[in-house]
Amino acid sequence: MKRAIAGVVPAETNEVAVMTIWPSVAVFGAGRFLGRLYAVGWPDIHILRLGNLFALLSIPLALPLYFCRILPGIGRRYTLTNRRVVIQTAITGVELDAIALDSFDSVEVAPLAGQTWFDAGDLSFCHDGREVFRLGGVSRPEVFRQTCLKSQRAYVGVKHALQQQSHVKSA
Repeated sequence: MKRAIAGVVPAETNEVAVMTIWPSVAVFGAGRFLGRLYAVGWPDIHILRLGNLFALLSIPLALPLYFCRILPGIGRRYTLTNRRVVIQTAITGVELDAIALDSFDSVEVAPLAGQTWFDAGDLSFCHDGREVFRLGGVSRPEVFRQTCLKSQRAYVGVKHALQQQSHVKSA
């Protein structure tokens, strides 16, 4: 009995999404400001912290930020495919920018001030130690980073194997 393996498709088929994520509210400057306020841990008495009070009082400010993530013209989403990492508009999915999986060799998490409270950070895609692409405010950045690196290694490995195979056939 033949069964499909999730995320594995023939090279001849169209591009396939592996993972799609939405940026955190920490992608916005106002979100990072709120994150710095929420991180205030004084006094450290169980739930009674100043940061928790700020979080409660800032709900009217935080809700519009949360919904701005999907507004046309403002909202973005990040999609990892079997060939690229793509920045798309939130609702329509129009491609805004992309980087091929063989165009970078490392991915670094660079959290800005105020992003750590939201468990978010910027992902910096580097080639030969130089940043070539950046995703801002990625939620759970380490998970997405690891997935990007695994997909990149698989893509580059298969590409290299196919090149080796074509050299052997032509010889």
